[in-house]
Amino acid sequence: MWLLNAAIFFVLFAFALNNQDAVTLHLFFGARWQAPLVLILLCALLIGVVLGVIVMLPLWLRARRRRHETPVPVQTASPLPPVPDAVANPTLPPSHGS
Repeated sequence: MWLLNAAIFFVLFAFALNNQDAVTLHLFFGARWQAPLVLILLCALLIGVVLGVIVMLPLWLRARRRRHETPVPVQTASPLPPVPDAVANPTLPPSHGS
């Protein structure tokens, strides 16, 4: 597992080293942002993660509230399997299904 994590890290690190050129991001109203491509991609990823968490937060809280409000059912049946007649009453002859 460590080898796989190291390989992923080095691939992403090599990608970052190869994409250090400055790019211009054209925003609204003539605004521009010039930064390395890797930095712009990282910012886009972080914005996506933050927006995803914000959208999912009400659903997570609602599910958590429901989980705490739901009562746990009480088990009334015996957890042990039924005892066969031959074990419960050893004086009976064993039945062979005939």
